[in-house]
Amino acid sequence: MKFPVSVALSVGSLPILVAGHSLGVAAQHLRHARQAPSGAPSGAPSGTPVNSLPVAGSSGAPPASGSQPAVSGVSGSVTGSVLVTTPVVTFTLQATNPTAVPLSQIVSTASAQPTIPLATTFPAGAQPSLAGAPPLPNVITLNPANYPALDKPPPTDSPEVQQWKQDVANSGVVIPNITPTVAGGCPANAAAAADQSRCWWTCGGCTRPGDVVECPDKMTWGLTYDDGPGFYTPNLLSYLDSKQLKSTFFSIGSRAISMPAVLQAEYMGGHQIAVHTWSHPSLTTLENDEIIAELGWTKKVIKDILGVTPNMMRPPFGDIDDRVRAICIAMGLTPVMWTRISPTATFDTDDFNIHGGLTTVQQVLQNWENILGNVTTINSGFIVLEHDLFQQTVDVATGYILPDALAHNPAFKIQPVINCLNKPNEDAYIETNDNKTNPPPISGAPNVCNDIKCELIPTSAPGVTLTSVAGSQATADGSKSGTVSSQARTGLALAFVATIAVLLL
Repeated sequence: MKFPVSVALSVGSLPILVAGHSLGVAAQHLRHARQAPSGAPSGAPSGTPVNSLPVAGSSGAPPASGSQPAVSGVSGSVTGSVLVTTPVVTFTLQATNPTAVPLSQIVSTASAQPTIPLATTFPAGAQPSLAGAPPLPNVITLNPANYPALDKPPPTDSPEVQQWKQDVANSGVVIPNITPTVAGGCPANAAAAADQSRCWWTCGGCTRPGDVVECPDKMTWGLTYDDGPGFYTPNLLSYLDSKQLKSTFFSIGSRAISMPAVLQAEYMGGHQIAVHTWSHPSLTTLENDEIIAELGWTKKVIKDILGVTPNMMRPPFGDIDDRVRAICIAMGLTPVMWTRISPTATFDTDDFNIHGGLTTVQQVLQNWENILGNVTTINSGFIVLEHDLFQQTVDVATGYILPDALAHNPAFKIQPVINCLNKPNEDAYIETNDNKTNPPPISGAPNVCNDIKCELIPTSAPGVTLTSVAGSQATADGSKSGTVSSQARTGLALAFVATIAVLLL
């Protein structure tokens, strides 16, 4: 069914552009609005990230002609880091869920709705469908006191973190000596934003060959949800199951230990589980040990709940540079971003900000329609940023975005990221990946590289200072020194390392 909606929004009601890190780490998740009317607006600070699609008819990358209704009446001015506008939001959906929550009720002040119980809870010892996967652990035995405090940066002096630091050292991956950024994003880090050699995604969208930024096949959508498991994730799972859809869930460690049954239901239901840190910080602002702690504890708690360890991650806020990339790779994690079609335009629905009152569901659906208009103009598939943490994000996904996507003509192929890369589900986890179709990133952790030895890059280059957390001749399993033939190089992660080597030399 056609579902036209036209809504006029008052002055000041909709923050169209918010600098990505403008109010510090604690405020960033509430300052997540990402809709730019025409790229970086006049008067915006140099390097200000604009992390969503331009509206139809704007400069940059507008939707295909005739495919999307235009947003009219867009105007505004920059006040601090916020561009306030008076838009008229108009969008047309091809289909909606007959049981969708009305748009008028998907607001920051929405009353709490009942959650749908999980269709199945799984006993200890239940066998996953993944070939080679161990039985499910007994989550009843998990003691939250054995993990870091919820939603707080983990300490770096624990025995676990010390071991993960040694694993990183054993990997032989050279960690570039890049100074951490400070809170405030691109405007507060002008030198870093201008330094293209650090490849800071936040400021300009730089990626490396090892980053997953899209699905290779046109009209394929790598479906992802961040920040859960949440109270309303079972509602999302129920809808996905009813439509036989699978997703990638980028999970917060603090949420996983709080809701282990939901994480198990995702995994046992055939969804992909990946890492999204323990406490959701901006990783480029952290020291190396702090990054290792954030990633290590999240890997550990997921394995303790599922019995398998993810080999993909997504940096909170998309905040990654070459230092963070190198640490991820040393820990056996491939970074997964969302599609970016220009330095100022990404496939971000901005659904997260409905909960905080920083955007409206109407604007989110306009963002979605703009994404659809651009999907048909690119020669690859795509990945969109969405969340399952809040009632509002689940309501807009199950009521509007997913039904509209399912009605799209030509049809989308909607898959988890691992499948949209044309790899089987087994390749998403260290324990079930056979290393043939998905060679793992370099890592010093046991059983990550198995019998594959990983070729190293030099530990220094003329005019460049590097921090190496290992001896220059360490191999991936830490057992021998030396390098190996190019046949043993490992996939996308090593493509990234090779790129760094070229840049340094």
